[in-house]
Amino acid sequence: MGIFSKLKAAWLAPMSFESLGEEFYDQLEENLILGDVGTTVAAGAVEELRRRAYEGRFTTADQVKDALREILAKYLTVGDASLNVSTTPSILLFIGVNGVGKTTSIGKLAARFKAEGKKVLLCAGDTFRAAAADQLEIWANRAGVDIIRQHEGADPGAVLFDALQAAKARHVDVVLCDTAGRLHNKQNLMNELAKLRKIISRECPDSACETLLVLDATTGQNGLIQARQFKETAGLTGIILTKLDGTAKGGIVIAIAQELQVPVKFVGLGEGIDDLKPFDAKEFVGDLF
Repeated sequence: MGIFSKLKAAWLAPMSFESLGEEFYDQLEENLILGDVGTTVAAGAVEELRRRAYEGRFTTADQVKDALREILAKYLTVGDASLNVSTTPSILLFIGVNGVGKTTSIGKLAARFKAEGKKVLLCAGDTFRAAAADQLEIWANRAGVDIIRQHEGADPGAVLFDALQAAKARHVDVVLCDTAGRLHNKQNLMNELAKLRKIISRECPDSACETLLVLDATTGQNGLIQARQFKETAGLTGIILTKLDGTAKGGIVIAIAQELQVPVKFVGLGEGIDDLKPFDAKEFVGDLF
């Protein structure tokens, strides 16, 4: 159910310019905040809608909806939503807390790149979680790509180093590196991310590198806190929004996109290997309704 479900009666009722009063706008702002878009974005969106409605003398619910869709889509359209894989190798570093779908997203993207004819290598950089490398290897086999891994508890930097050396020797197009799930407030693990970035810069200084934060669509305002901290430590270039197949609508990414100017690049819609799609701001906002 969309975050505007509580406004269903207002959407369906006969509408006149005069009916777009304070009660309507207050209820709309409340729905936006409840949908985790953030108070700043909610207030800004409602204010811009109010101005457009006044200037355009809106008289139908469709006019209001269309204008609001345009406003929210504009808020989401920041940066470059495409992945930069312009070099050989190109490196994608996946970060985020446990359970958000990092490993699954890596497997799905690996299959996507393989289908495009690219040579892909997975790096099992999550050496902390039991069986994490085994899980990634299952995805490597499903996607038909190679994997570099070491024993549980190994130094993640050493695994990444090996993967980058292998990528250069094998002329790999894209390296997808898993990392240990970490909380944004665990400083030692956050420092580990900074170390991985340094290894990439040292070993592949001319390679295109993306640092992708994987976020669960059910995450509320904590997602914004995570994104702030991860950006500061690892220099985020994009977001992958997962688990969008349920009732959650992931409104928090609008707040993240606006505050941090980090684009959403992909969304996960299910468990299948093909259920990872490029992000479309207009389609996403349409789903909010």
